[in-house]
This record gives sequence, C-alpha cells and structure tokens, in this order.
Amino acid sequence: MNNLNDITENLGTLYYPKSALVFYETKGTNTDMYVEHFDMDRNGNPINAHPLTVKEANVLAKSLQTDEEIKKAFLKPKGILPTNILHINPSEKATVLWYTKSQQRQLYFVNGLGIPNGKAQVPSMLWFANKNSLSVFALASDRRPTEKTLLHYAPFFNVYENGNVCMGTVNIDIQNSASVEEFIQAWESYFFNSYFSHLLGNYNPIKGNCVTIWKDIIGIDKTFPKEVLKLNNKTLKNLL
Repeated sequence: MNNLNDITENLGTLYYPKSALVFYETKGTNTDMYVEHFDMDRNGNPINAHPLTVKEANVLAKSLQTDEEIKKAFLKPKGILPTNILHINPSEKATVLWYTKSQQRQLYFVNGLGIPNGKAQVPSMLWFANKNSLSVFALASDRRPTEKTLLHYAPFFNVYENGNVCMGTVNIDIQNSASVEEFIQAWESYFFNSYFSHLLGNYNPIKGNCVTIWKDIIGIDKTFPKEVLKLNNKTLKNLL
C-alpha cells in the first residue's frame, strides 16, 4: 500500500482554492459575528488573514447574485412566448416541448449512404429536449398539436425508436443563461447540422426505404411524402 498513484489527471476540470471565509460568533444570548478573510498560497494553505472588507463582501454578493440571475434567466423568453412552444418545465431538469411546421432545411449525409448533401423539405416535427438530450417525432400536419395529437416516427437516420437522437460526436454546449428561443434554435441547429449516418435499432422509421426517400427529394423543392410516415402509438400527452 506504499505505492501512490496520481489520479488528478482523470478527475476532469480541477479547481484551485483562491480564498476562504471563517465566521466567528460569540457565545451568549446577544451573539455577535465576525468574518475573517484568508487568501490561499500556491499549496492551498490559508495566508494573509484579515477582516472581510466591504469591497470583498460586495464582490462576493455580486457573484452570488449573478449565479442566481443566470438560473432565473434559463429558458426565460425574450418577449412574448413564441406560438410554436407547447410546454416548458422550469424544474431543475428543465425541458421544452415545441413543434415546427414542414419546411426546407439543409441536410448532411455521410458518403456511405449515397445521398448527396443538399436542401430538402422535412415534415412537421415535434421536439422535446432538456439541456443534454433531444427527442424528435414527426407530425401528420402543420396544425398546432394538442395532447391528443398522434405522433409518428421521425423519418431520419440517427434516431432511436423511442425518439431519442444520437448526437454522436456533436459537442452540445447550451448556456445556463440561454433564453427559450436560443435553446430551441440551438437544438434545431445541432440536429440539422450534424451528419445523418445510419438507422438505429431493428426498426424502419418509415413505410419504405429511408435512403430512397431522401434521394428522391434532396435538392428539389418537393414536399415530403407524408404517406410514408409511421405511427408510433404515442400521443403528445405521453411526453408531458
């Protein structure tokens, strides 16, 4: 047990102590409090003890206030809530549910699929995301969905049968201060700007051949054929 291994390189980002506060309190019924501030040397030892100054207290208060403001700002709309947002869960594991109408988007495919990159019409979609993960589904129409709206499998590669999207090596970096508009814009960008590569699991998301469908409509302004969409036995309410 005498061999010591340095495991700090496996701990991710390291934080080093910079300062410390020690609170002293008198005994008795009429207590009084005194705060002492310590700097830290390069070895993490407290040095330069001195009473907490007004300036240092203000810096601390501002830092705490900024953190609280960032938490409150996450998923806060910039103005009137966009009409395509259906539900926001502001809890610690905040989620947003929104939909997009059928539209033309730039799509990217790996060479192995034999589908050229280009613009294509995509169907109306339902999006459900938290800060770290995304699920997508297809909708049969551009009408605003309700709790009873039937969901279809998203007709894309890289999507699991339950709707979860495999983002591969995409670096998801959504800021804690992101507004709800920035949040949904970021996820849509991550999804459409990544390369579609393969089907996941043992299921086919459409009626027909997924490669053939995208080959037929890529590069031309042709409406996505909604008749190939497959129901997945879920409604929007299942996501709430």
